[in-house]
Amino acid sequence: MQTTAREPSAEEAGGCPPDIATMRSSVRRFLAEDALPPSAHELETLTLRLRGHMQLLIPEVEQAIASLPKDDVPRYCALACIGEARRKLDITPQPGVSSGVAHARRLARSLNALCDHFENLSSDRP
Repeated sequence: MQTTAREPSAEEAGGCPPDIATMRSSVRRFLAEDALPPSAHELETLTLRLRGHMQLLIPEVEQAIASLPKDDVPRYCALACIGEARRKLDITPQPGVSSGVAHARRLARSLNALCDHFENLSSDRP
């Protein structure tokens, strides 16, 4: 069985904990009911921001579940969310603004779920 090393969390690397409020703000840009479609240039910037947030938060969620038992339900759910987020990060959207917006919305939903898991798992820590 092949295992892959996980990225160190920000705290393990001596950095600051993730800025969940900023990440949630990026999510709202795409998921708010009254959100206006972005321009092509803005879409590229916002999509890169979502991807960066996800890449920072995945190791944080992995760290948060590291001490949980293998059969723990929140651990299992967080692992499923991490797997889905990684799959979405590997997708290249079709050309065009509408495809790009749909892709960014999928990234935003995954980031939102990662934020939920991080907050829920972090609140359980002593």
